[in-house]
Amino acid sequence: MIARRLNPRALRAAWWANRSLTRARRSLVKGELDAVRLSPPPRLPDSAEYAVHAVLRRQSATCLERSLVLQRWHAARGRKLDVVIGVRAPVSDFAAHAWLDGEPAPTGMKFDELLRLTP
Repeated sequence: MIARRLNPRALRAAWWANRSLTRARRSLVKGELDAVRLSPPPRLPDSAEYAVHAVLRRQSATCLERSLVLQRWHAARGRKLDVVIGVRAPVSDFAAHAWLDGEPAPTGMKFDELLRLTP
């Protein structure tokens, strides 16, 4: 397990994810949702994706930040996935969520699509 974590490919993926997350956060703080521009990830095998997820978890990425970083990761691999932003009707409490098109919805929650961001 430690050998997998210290894999140079995984470290490059983690470095890219950390840098991309920082850029996404800065853009979102400025209110630049449409202007979020992330650099392409280095050429790495799909197996390095676990390191991207690890950074996103460790850095407590919001669902929108996570979706933007993963959208860029997948786009570099030829998988054009939209980021979907949805809201839950204010029956009891307002809620919003972002996810990649095709990902399962959070358990027990139904969101109505509000906005779609293409890669």
